Amino acid sequence: MISGFIAKKGPMTSVFTENGKRIGVSKLIAAPLTVTQIKTPQKDGYPAIQIAYGSRKKITNKAVSSKITKLKLDITPKGFKEFEVVSDQIPEIGKEIAIDSVFSVGDTVKVTGVTKGHGFSGVIKRHGFHRQPVSGGQSDRVRAPGSIGAQTPGKVLKGKKMPGHFGNTQKSVLNLKIVSINPETSEITLSGSVPGSYNSWVIISKS
Repeated sequence: MISGFIAKKGPMTSVFTENGKRIGVSKLIAAPLTVTQIKTPQKDGYPAIQIAYGSRKKITNKAVSSKITKLKLDITPKGFKEFEVVSDQIPEIGKEIAIDSVFSVGDTVKVTGVTKGHGFSGVIKRHGFHRQPVSGGQSDRVRAPGSIGAQTPGKVLKGKKMPGHFGNTQKSVLNLKIVSINPETSEITLSGSVPGSYNSWVIISKS
């Protein structure tokens, strides 16, 4: 079977464990994935299973449209993703893979997604800088970064913490526990929070 799964981020809530402890959880919608291609070491150089996830209205190019026609898919997928093969069970092309066949309750997983974008942000919001003193004749510079270093070498060094684009980057959260899986509603609940905005796609992989 495959090494991971693609799900759509849902709301956060809280549940109580068996010992009465309250924990925050994230609900994800993990609809069944359709197998579109099986890659082998003999033909492609590595073993992998390509799946289609989601749906959209427009078809981007001829390669995608021809694959949809060949596989006789009812909808146009949002995209395609490859996962490693972790067992001897190889699904057939066109078959669907359910979330409960890949993960089980209690597994520790890693979730990867694109964080929320915050646009152009200053150093206080972006890097957690403290404000400068309000007194001293600079009441309009309290949120400014201040000095960025000496005159030598005469340039801004790469990696200097300055204002700029904040968020909208790929991030992974490790060691999340699977609290529950509901195959009927294709819903999976993970402990803690996952990166991304509401209805964004995240990749769940085994730690």
